Amino acid sequence: MISPDHITRTICPYCGVGCTLDLYVRDSFIYKVTSPFDSVVNKGNLCVKGRFGYDFIYHPKRITTPMVRRYLLENGRQALERGAFPAAVVNGQAPADWVETDWETVLNITANRLVEIYRRDGSDAMAVYCCAKATNEDNYLLQKMFRAIFRTNNVDHCTRLCHAGSVVALQQSLGTSAMSNTASEVLLNDVFIVTGSNTTENHPIIALQMKDAVRKRGAKLIVVDPRRIELVNFAELWLPLKPGTNVPLFSAMAHVIVKENLVNWEFVRARTEGIDEFIASLEKFTPEVAESISGVPADDIRRAARLYATAKNAAIYWGMGISQLSHGTASALALIHLALLTGHIGRPGTGLNPLRGQNNVQGASDMGAMPFHFPGYMRVDVPGNAEQWERLWNVEPGGLSRKLGLTTTEILSHAHPGGVRALYVMGENPMMTEPNLNETRRHIEQLEFLVAQDLFLTETAVYADVFLPATPFAEKEGTFTNTDRRVQRVRAAHPPRGLSRPDSEIVCDLAMRLESRLGRPTAGWQYAHPSEILREMASVNRDYAGITYERIEQTGLQYPVPDESHPGTPTLFIESFPRGRGKFIPLDYVPCAEPPDDEYPFILTTGRVLEHWHGGSMTRHSDLDELYPEARLEIHPADAELHGIRQGDMVRVTSRRGEVVLRARVTEKTTVGVVFIPMHFHEAAANLLTTDALDPQAKIPEFKACAVQVFPVRATDSVSSEAVERGRY
Repeated sequence: MISPDHITRTICPYCGVGCTLDLYVRDSFIYKVTSPFDSVVNKGNLCVKGRFGYDFIYHPKRITTPMVRRYLLENGRQALERGAFPAAVVNGQAPADWVETDWETVLNITANRLVEIYRRDGSDAMAVYCCAKATNEDNYLLQKMFRAIFRTNNVDHCTRLCHAGSVVALQQSLGTSAMSNTASEVLLNDVFIVTGSNTTENHPIIALQMKDAVRKRGAKLIVVDPRRIELVNFAELWLPLKPGTNVPLFSAMAHVIVKENLVNWEFVRARTEGIDEFIASLEKFTPEVAESISGVPADDIRRAARLYATAKNAAIYWGMGISQLSHGTASALALIHLALLTGHIGRPGTGLNPLRGQNNVQGASDMGAMPFHFPGYMRVDVPGNAEQWERLWNVEPGGLSRKLGLTTTEILSHAHPGGVRALYVMGENPMMTEPNLNETRRHIEQLEFLVAQDLFLTETAVYADVFLPATPFAEKEGTFTNTDRRVQRVRAAHPPRGLSRPDSEIVCDLAMRLESRLGRPTAGWQYAHPSEILREMASVNRDYAGITYERIEQTGLQYPVPDESHPGTPTLFIESFPRGRGKFIPLDYVPCAEPPDDEYPFILTTGRVLEHWHGGSMTRHSDLDELYPEARLEIHPADAELHGIRQGDMVRVTSRRGEVVLRARVTEKTTVGVVFIPMHFHEAAANLLTTDALDPQAKIPEFKACAVQVFPVRATDSVSSEAVERGRY
């Protein structure tokens, strides 16, 4: 039995649940992870990633020394031919063009190049990707650096690729974008809807609570999903809609609620606006019309509407199957309308609950890592907001930009002469997570200067000019904010490996060099501890005003926490909505940007699997990779038989943008006409296939629906040398 030198309590670095971890450390090495049974969020339960997925920290391919391209150490200014080193990610070796160096050198080079580009081309040439895996403090500082020093709002992170549609819809209708209730309140539900979320694989601990609500409390579950996910086995009703048909289906449920007079009129009259126009807009969304579009029987739509509307406590939980569509905002609004019609919001056991995908995507958004908002969702173009941050950051009046910035998807599409020239990427991996990756590659090659701040030489970092080695969750201090707005402490279990440094230290060190070169008055970059960073942010962002490290030392607090005597807010909207009244917004049905046709007859949808996470940069450097070592295409038995595909066959999947080859899994988990590919595998990157069509309001790509064809690969088939070179197969 190994005896630990110490046990460090911290928060899981994977999904948005925010489980408590106890890290057992011996000789600066974590050898075991458990969770206390009294943990508020997870009651001692952990999924396979939380319990075993920490070993990426010690993977030999982790980069722990700063690196620069050789040309930056030479006098010449010859252009770097980016894209010449895609094999680096496959074999884990830095190409010869990389040179290891010290922090003084790499930060001076980085500062010099960023300042050179800024002085020449101005604010619009600068952009930054913050990171939903990093702490609140890390993200606050990075957006502060780009706003206060480079005067740009070209600041975004992966929320643009996951829940941007939900954020925009909730802001429009309610005036806020956070989950309204606590995840564990599912145990108070009589009826709950899970839609667009494979919860057992994406948020396993919340799924345990959902199963308990059904088995132990008799709650009735309605699953709305094109795939037969595990929760269907616990469901009262499964509505297997076609991908991208959320608006007609949920609007038809609203139609039933109105026509059968199941509306909570007391709530509607007291707390909402726009009901008359909304009811008129529902006339076109009969259950029969919805059936013709979604494929869900009209009678099942009626039954779902009645179950939800007549419950004492009902709630809706949704994932990216709602938001990752070119009409993701409308899809989320259709869910919000159901809650407003029935009054199932503003009480424990009810609510609108988008399940956030990454450990700190909620916190990164709260910290202002978005192009339209300062920290605390303060619009950059609303008078009075910028002034508060100018005073705090010692920026001259009018110095901060009031212009809406570019989103994640827009930043790279603007990477060209006269557009974005310098991009700073902290922990994100757009060369795995952006749609239409062949086009993304063409854009990233147009950048003049790319900074990668990360743990591994990711698919994106191989295009960088400098590499700044950062530390993972177990080697830094800070806070994460989970999916139900709970701010929790993150603690270092042991010192950083090699020369790697916490993200916040890297940003502060670089920011001071930038200020010196530009002659700016200091915005303040010297902090004795990350707790001081949080307090600075909270001095303006009132939702965090009462949160201190001392108060969350044992248990986190759910914001809003307006002062240091406030106990936190588990349930939102008890008396009112931030915008005053909840707003009904009439909707139209807009089909997916790329419906199937004779040439591409299948709908491809993408997502995650239990053993992996996001772009794979952590779990694929873990022993978890042995549990699910390769990408699989899920295809329904009827489709497989029609196309001559057997279990385990290699298949070629093509779209109008690219192709991948991977192994087939013939399963009834998917439905006829729908195929599924996980997003974690660079060898068969699903996003080579996906369309870059965007939601016009949220600017989120349509990851959940594009048209593809599937062919069996025979022994005589050839694979192009170009495809092999790019590591697709």
